[in-house]
Amino acid sequence: MSEGTKKFSFTSVILSVICVVFVAEAAAPAAAIGNQQFFWWIFLIITFLLPYGMVVAELGTAYDSDGGLYDWVRDALGDRWGARVAWYYWINFPLWIASLATLFPTILGMVLGIELSLWPSLAIELAFVWIVVLMSFSKVSDSAWILNGGAALKVLIAVVVGVLGIWYALTNGFAGDMSPGTFLPDLTNTSALTYLSIILFNFMGFEVVCTFARDMRNPSRDIPKAIIMGGLAIGAIYLFCSFGIGAAIPADQIDPDFGMIYAVATMVGASSPLFVGVCLVFLVTLFANMASWSFGVNFVADYAARHGNMPRVFSHESAKTGMPTGAAVVNGAVASAALMLQLIPIPAISEGIFWMLFSMNVVFLLLSYIPMFPAFLKLRRVDAKRPRVFRFPFTGALMGVALAVPVIELAASIVATVVPLSGDEVADKLPMLIGVIVFILAGEGVRVWSARGRVEEFAGLTPALAAERLAEEQVAPRTEGQADEQAGSAKDSDEGRAEAAAGASS
Repeated sequence: MSEGTKKFSFTSVILSVICVVFVAEAAAPAAAIGNQQFFWWIFLIITFLLPYGMVVAELGTAYDSDGGLYDWVRDALGDRWGARVAWYYWINFPLWIASLATLFPTILGMVLGIELSLWPSLAIELAFVWIVVLMSFSKVSDSAWILNGGAALKVLIAVVVGVLGIWYALTNGFAGDMSPGTFLPDLTNTSALTYLSIILFNFMGFEVVCTFARDMRNPSRDIPKAIIMGGLAIGAIYLFCSFGIGAAIPADQIDPDFGMIYAVATMVGASSPLFVGVCLVFLVTLFANMASWSFGVNFVADYAARHGNMPRVFSHESAKTGMPTGAAVVNGAVASAALMLQLIPIPAISEGIFWMLFSMNVVFLLLSYIPMFPAFLKLRRVDAKRPRVFRFPFTGALMGVALAVPVIELAASIVATVVPLSGDEVADKLPMLIGVIVFILAGEGVRVWSARGRVEEFAGLTPALAAERLAEEQVAPRTEGQADEQAGSAKDSDEGRAEAAAGASS
C-alpha cells in the first residue's frame, strides 16, 4: 500500500487490540485478588507490558514470518527451543477449550432454572468442544465479524457488570472491605498472588499491533503508543468489571469459575431478564473466543510440524479450504480427554475443573513467552544489520534489566499459580502442578519424536546465516503482483497468530 493510501487510523489499531486481547472469563479470577489488583495492574503495566510490548513491536515489524513467536525463538535459539515454544503455545489451546466447556452446562442450568447432573453436563461440554472443532475447519474462524462481534459483546458484559456494581454499592454498600489498607499489596496472601498470572495472561496478544505496521503512517511512533494506550484500556475494562464483581461479593469469596455470573445474580436476582441476558451473551462469547483463537494456534502448530518440530498430524490441511484440520482434530481429542478428569472422585479435580484447566492454560501460554526475551537479545546480536521499523529504546545494562524483570515476573507468576506455597494450597494446586509437569515431559517426548528423520537440526542464526538470509530477501526477484500477494499472505498470517496470542484471546 502506498503512503498516500494508508488509512488505518490509530483509533482502529486501539480498537483491534481490545478486540483481540480482552477475555471476559478472566475477569472473575482477576477480581479475586481484591483491591490489591489496582496496584498490581499499574505495577505490571510499567514493569511487564511496556518492555514486553516494545520487544514484540521490534520483532513483529522486523521479522515478517508465518510462525510469529515460534519463528522468533527458532531463528534465535534453534529447533530445540522452537519445538518447545510450539508445544507450549499449542497445548494451552485445548486446555482452554476444555475449561470453557465446563462453564457451559452450569450457566445454561442457571438460565433454565435446573441443575444438570454429571453425564448430561459432560455431554454438553463435549458438544461444545466438537462444535468449536467443526468451526475451526472453516475459514469462518478467520472472519473479522466473529472476532469483532465477540469482543463487542465481551466489552458490553464488562460494562454492564461494572454499572451494576456502582448501582449495587450505592444502594446496598460494598460487600467487601474498602479501607485504604486493602489497596496495598500483601505478599503474604498467597491465594491472591495465585491470580497474578491472570493479569499477565490478559496482556498476551499485543502482537496484533505489529500486523498493522505497513498500514500506519508512522509505525515507529504509533506502535509503542498503541501498546501503552491499549494496555491502559484493557486494564480499565477489567478493573471496571472486577469492581462490579467485588461490589457484590467479598474478594475472598469470589468463585474463579462463575464469579461474574454469581455477582450479577446477587445484584439483580437469578430470575431477572438482565441476568438471563448476561448469561446467554457470555455463552456466545465462549464460542467467539475459541473460533478466533483456533485460526492462529492451529496454523502455528501446522507451520512447526512442517519443520519437524510438531507431530506430522498437525501438518494435515483440508484440500478444499486449506485449513489445518489435523491440529483441529487433535485439539478436540485432547480437550475431550481433559474433560474426562471430572470422572475422578477427587473434589479438587472434579469440582474445581474449570480453574484447574484454565490455570494450566494460562501457565503454558505464559511459559511460551519466556524464551522470547533471550531470543530477542540474540537476534539483536547476530542479525544487527536487519532494518527495524521500531527499536527497543534502551541499551546496555538498562536493556538487560528491562528484559530480565518480565522474565522474572512470568516465572514467579507461574510458580505462584501451580506450586503450593502453603499447606492449605496443596489439595487445590497439586493436581495442577502434576498436570503441568506431565505436559512438559510429554512435550519433550513429542519434540524428540517429531524430529525423527530430520536431516539436520537448525541451531539458530549466526551472523553469517543472518547476512545470507537478509541478502536473499533483498535481491529476491518479485513481480509487483507477487509482492502484493506475499504482503497479503503475510498480513493474513500475522493477524491469525495475533488473534491466537491474546491474550484472548489474549
